[in-house]
Amino acid sequence: MGIIVGEGYRFIGAALLLALVFWLFVSPYIAVVPLILSLYFAYFFRNPVRSIEQNSSHILSPADGTVQEISRVEYDEFLKGAGNKITVFMSVFNVHVNRSPITGEIKYQKYVCGRFRPAYKDSVGFENEHHLIGIENDKIRITVTQIAGILARRIVSWVTLSDNLEQGELYGMIRFGSCLEIVMPEDVEVMVNKGEKVIGGKTILGRIK
Repeated sequence: MGIIVGEGYRFIGAALLLALVFWLFVSPYIAVVPLILSLYFAYFFRNPVRSIEQNSSHILSPADGTVQEISRVEYDEFLKGAGNKITVFMSVFNVHVNRSPITGEIKYQKYVCGRFRPAYKDSVGFENEHHLIGIENDKIRITVTQIAGILARRIVSWVTLSDNLEQGELYGMIRFGSCLEIVMPEDVEVMVNKGEKVIGGKTILGRIK
């Protein structure tokens, strides 16, 4: 996958085409608006090259953003028990490609249609449209949930049930501004704090004791 994900080219192309139409038939000054929009789309759909340091004892952040919440979950449907949930909020200026926190096989997948409330609201994981995958290896199983927000009206997934993912491998994205939730078993040591900035595929969210 290139430095711009495939999802972005039609947005960039449409904005450039609109800029050309405005330039030729309306006004060069008005054409500046869609031209700037095309630059933003190139920025939003960027996919920076990252060297992923794989470690089977680490659970990496699935996304760039800010740790919005760290809380205990009494029961997770894939873990079949209690766990710790970390919510990462992505603003419209963050890199929006999502990466697998661990190496493993997708053993569970669920897409739920729902509302499009702001991604910073506490209950969005239950109410908003979201896509959940459960990843398992011989050490651990975790769940990762992509959650749509007030601007994020499209959850994109490039994987399906039974696919194998490498730690840090791209598996999807969300358009435009949203959050991800990751649930780890409660015996995994949480390595981040609320409010901390994280980088997808680089920041260690948890460590298997």
